[in-house]
Amino acid sequence: MTYVYVVQHVREDSDGYDDIKFIGVYSTRQEADKAVARLKQVPGFTETPQGFYVDQYEVDKDHWTEGFVDVSKS
Repeated sequence: MTYVYVVQHVREDSDGYDDIKFIGVYSTRQEADKAVARLKQVPGFTETPQGFYVDQYEVDKDHWTEGFVDVSKS
C-alpha cells in the first residue's frame, strides 16, 4: 500500500466559522512534519500553531463512501 500525508490548518474566523487552509500533500510523515514546522513560523499561522493537522491517506482508495445530505434544502 502507498500512503500520502495531507496537511491542513484550521482556525476559527471572526464570524465563528472554521477557516480551513489546505497546505499540501507529502510523501512521508517526516516531510509533512517539516512543512508544519516551517509554517508555524509564518505570520498568520504563528497565532494558532495548534491548528495544524496531518492525516494519512491510502492512495487509490475512496475515503468518503457514505454520501451526503444537502442541508440547505432541508
